[in-house]
Amino acid sequence: MVSPSDPHARASDAGSAGKDVHFLHFSELLGRPVSAGKIKDRVGKLSDLVFRLAEPYPEAVGIYLEHGWGKPTEFIPWERVVKIDQDAIFVQPPPGGGHYPPFIDEPGWIMLNEHLMGKTILDMDGRRTEVVNDVHLLESKGRMIIAHVDISFNGFLRKWGLGRLGRLTRDRFISWRYVQPLSLEDAVASDTVSLSITRAQIKELPSEDLADALEELSGKEQQAVFSALDSEKAAETLMEAEPRAQRQIIANLRQERARTILGEMSVPQLADLLSVLPHEDKTELVALLPPEVARRIETILSEREATAGALMSSACVTMTKETRVGEALRHLRTSNLDHDVVSYIYVVGEPDKLLLGVVDLRELVLARDETPLGELMVAPVVAAETDDLRKDLEELFAKYHYRMVPVVDRGDHLQGVIHYKDIMKGLVARAAV
Repeated sequence: MVSPSDPHARASDAGSAGKDVHFLHFSELLGRPVSAGKIKDRVGKLSDLVFRLAEPYPEAVGIYLEHGWGKPTEFIPWERVVKIDQDAIFVQPPPGGGHYPPFIDEPGWIMLNEHLMGKTILDMDGRRTEVVNDVHLLESKGRMIIAHVDISFNGFLRKWGLGRLGRLTRDRFISWRYVQPLSLEDAVASDTVSLSITRAQIKELPSEDLADALEELSGKEQQAVFSALDSEKAAETLMEAEPRAQRQIIANLRQERARTILGEMSVPQLADLLSVLPHEDKTELVALLPPEVARRIETILSEREATAGALMSSACVTMTKETRVGEALRHLRTSNLDHDVVSYIYVVGEPDKLLLGVVDLRELVLARDETPLGELMVAPVVAAETDDLRKDLEELFAKYHYRMVPVVDRGDHLQGVIHYKDIMKGLVARAAV
């Protein structure tokens, strides 16, 4: 099977390339003069190309001209196109003279500039969200089809009229066969097209990229993407999404699905999520939580300023100062800890967990195996106290930019940790509501 992003598959993917076959980039056609007859008989500039969605490839149905200044648009049927030259696109004059009729949208039609350029692709190979920078077209014997979308930096340069700089990177094309709207009916009805290669591997994308993509989708498309995620990935993605998308997703969750997703979240994450939901949705979700967790969340939501003790998580890595680097690394590799937990190792005294220092994971992997953590640790440690208020935590993270901060009692005994995203992400979310 041809790889979705294999640029060497272009010709064979859309048909055999010969002297009657021409590949074009939409960005190079955009704004090109359109002439009826001779080049001096200019009728306007190409504002967009209109295609009919069809299998296996969408086919051009016409040229869209927009004149501005209150003048009506024109639509030139594709069968009136004579040839495409570097200087102009030549078309037959309108039947009976005058102007071509105004553009009237039809079901199943898409416009490249309006509906594809700049739209999102969930790229499963790269595990990140890609953007359509250009559209690769194939013209042959009077027909034109969409062959690929272009996600390369070269396409970005062409889109902004900088194609003269040449190819600065390798072309990156995705065949249209792998780029389909999640729901054709929804795409046409909403006049937007959000793209995806397949649904099967959507869960491989980073949760930040998935959240961005979900924010671009709506209705059945959004539900389809979110339903493909396991509970852990769904929880991560939900917390990364903006409040509007969070409310949309929660409103469509079944009770048992919601229960399993909530079970993957920390208490601060749950509090932040519930704080942006309508009262009815919040009440229903709180009822799904264990009583102790629900009480802690209600405390956070009801207090004007929650304390570090209420917001902290107990999930962190602690070791003694005598622990050697090799032993520490072996423990981390076999512990199956979440990646968010292993950013730092907190060095404590036994048995009361007196906080002595902290070792950054990056320092750990560069050190010799026989080095004890006591020689690597940084001391004293920037920490929050259990009765510090939320505003104090926000100031602490804003000042130091740590990924997490330990929480200690008045005797400097480690009680837990607070993650940056649990405090600052919630602050941003509430500000956006």
